[in-house]
Amino acid sequence: MSQTLAGKTALVTGGSRGIGRSIAERLAREGATVAVTYNERKYGADETVATIEKSGGTAFALQVDLADAESIPDLFERLDQEFTSRTGSNALNVLVNNAGNTAWGGIAAATPEAWNATFAVHARAPLFIAQTATSRLSDAGRIINISSGAATRPLSTALIYSAAKASVNSLTQALAIELGPRRITVNAVAPGWTRTDMNAAVRENAHMVAAIEADTTLGRFGEPEEIASVVAFLASEEGRWVTGQVIEASGGFKL
Repeated sequence: MSQTLAGKTALVTGGSRGIGRSIAERLAREGATVAVTYNERKYGADETVATIEKSGGTAFALQVDLADAESIPDLFERLDQEFTSRTGSNALNVLVNNAGNTAWGGIAAATPEAWNATFAVHARAPLFIAQTATSRLSDAGRIINISSGAATRPLSTALIYSAAKASVNSLTQALAIELGPRRITVNAVAPGWTRTDMNAAVRENAHMVAAIEADTTLGRFGEPEEIASVVAFLASEEGRWVTGQVIEASGGFKL
């Protein structure tokens, strides 16, 4: 099988579990040298790297707390060193802004602290990571933001999260306009209900599962690997004419 990203480099934030881990593993299978970030789940990031290396790929993990905007310049200094030691250059070809945090709660549970914590990771971090990455990002590079179906169909039980992901969609289009002259594509992938540990409690409720599956055209929850497949397309040369788009990968939820 040809590797669509052979010789390329990629950064996947939040690569220690779930969708981020699947994205990192898929990009590595396509030939990219992959950096994954984690905050507290070092063991998960180490597992991601080990899985990639066992399959013959190249990856490494970097710790960063993306709730702290001041941590981003330091992240890229370490990323520069790691990529240079492995590839001879600090050039970045693919950036995937995936990192997130748990953000359940409706209006009664909303607080300024919850707003700040959610927006810091889901909305602010992608902006300033992209800003810092642009001096390393190759012309015709790729930025792929992980959004959510909740950005356009908000969940009352995840009010702040829904608002943060709507911001990601707007950011995606604005960046696509600004970076278009360099042939850098910027897109968002918006998963629907996908089988990850972040919604494990939902999947333990048989009535909720039945309702979600009934509202999904393909009749089931998605798998992280299916989201990774969409990201891999956008990261490849085949995705070169797609930019400024929010691509929902939900199996037809709420059609």
